[in-house]
Amino acid sequence: MAIIEDAPTSKFLTGAFAPVHDELDVPELRVTGTLPPQLDGVYLRNGSNPQFTPLGAYHWFDGDGMIHGVTLRDGKASYRNRFVVTPGLRHERAAGHALFGGIANIVFPPAELMDECGMFKNAANTNVIRHAGKILALWEGGFPTELDDRLETVGLWDMGGKLEGAFTAHPKWDARTGELVFFGYGGSHPFLRHHVADAAGNLTHSTIVEIPHGVMMHDFLTTARYSLIFDLPAVIELEHMMSGAKMWQPDYGARIGVLPRHGSGDQVRWFEIDPCYVFHFLNAWEEGDRIVAIGCRMPSIDLAFEDAKVDPFADGSGVGLTRWTLDLATGTCTEERIAGGPQDFPRVNDDLVGYPSRFGHASAMLQRSDIGGFDAVVQYDLATGNRTVKHLRPGTTTGEAVFAANPEGTDERNGWVLTYEIDGATGATDLLVLDGHDITVEVARVHLPRRIPMGFHGNWLPRGGSSVPR
Repeated sequence: MAIIEDAPTSKFLTGAFAPVHDELDVPELRVTGTLPPQLDGVYLRNGSNPQFTPLGAYHWFDGDGMIHGVTLRDGKASYRNRFVVTPGLRHERAAGHALFGGIANIVFPPAELMDECGMFKNAANTNVIRHAGKILALWEGGFPTELDDRLETVGLWDMGGKLEGAFTAHPKWDARTGELVFFGYGGSHPFLRHHVADAAGNLTHSTIVEIPHGVMMHDFLTTARYSLIFDLPAVIELEHMMSGAKMWQPDYGARIGVLPRHGSGDQVRWFEIDPCYVFHFLNAWEEGDRIVAIGCRMPSIDLAFEDAKVDPFADGSGVGLTRWTLDLATGTCTEERIAGGPQDFPRVNDDLVGYPSRFGHASAMLQRSDIGGFDAVVQYDLATGNRTVKHLRPGTTTGEAVFAANPEGTDERNGWVLTYEIDGATGATDLLVLDGHDITVEVARVHLPRRIPMGFHGNWLPRGGSSVPR
């Protein structure tokens, strides 16, 4: 396999972000502490990992998907990683070099390649879920890519030819109905489609939701009856992008749409909010005529993650975990800050997605650092406002932390929080297993055989389960 050589300068190709190039199978890993016997499954995490030297300016969102899998069973751990071999990567492997540009370097590929793959390569690099028995690597600009149990690529999944448009990287699974609720956005009309699939993976409902512009809509929320659509002014229409205009257009306004899960697009109700951007949401649920929605708010979109105009540590920066309360009776929406400071990748117990939840956690940066990423995991008690902080070891960083429920558990925190801890100097990476009731308690530490680059999203897939959310 080719590796990155003489690559364009980019912080996303160095340090904790630098890609790895080999695919390993390590049957037994060293473990410190004791892995609970109830942890029986595999933790999969996806991330951006370019195989070939980029054609020009490179952004973290552009790289090929790579799945890192840690299997936990009978108190032991093993590791396997694989590239997601999308059609675009397959063509690049045949050519021996990169053929596509990216969001920081728009390049039109050859016509025959563009006809098959589109203008941008479906990198399948953002999330990995399981639904209806299928493991799916997700990228929000195209179809899911199906993988087998060994993480080998099967191919694109278009839901039996019924799926039109893209498939979000953040679908929501309803544990009570088994449904997978998702959407797809794009830079040309129709800008937004909303979908529902049943527990067997059949597409049962689709509708177009009319919005005035194509906007980057990375995540959304669901409740028992509704989907919450955040129409935020991050414009991605092709003509707009090609003209060199700024992506962030706050004068367009911002709003939250409330759409019945199985309703038509013209049934959406819009609630105006102050312009902001949210990459990731924690949860939403209904309380009578009100809907509570919680996410990690930013004052604007910053794809470089280095907005010099905003100090995320400062009071009044507009950065932090935020609650929006929508009153369906009065048509009003209020906004309240739960906790300030730079944080993201919020998660709850996946069985409670769309339903009332008291606890949730997010990865946070509590101290300024040159390493990149976050230096702590914070668990929030949304009822009391209290929080519990798990500080990482000095000089290390982490990304998203996921919740692995105890199948024998009786409350929403009964389980474990899993997250990677990456040493910024040596690259040594451990999988931390933290107690769900007290995340400061380290139950076990699995020592990985290699550095795991900073990545995006993953999930815990218990053995024998049919679905996991997000």
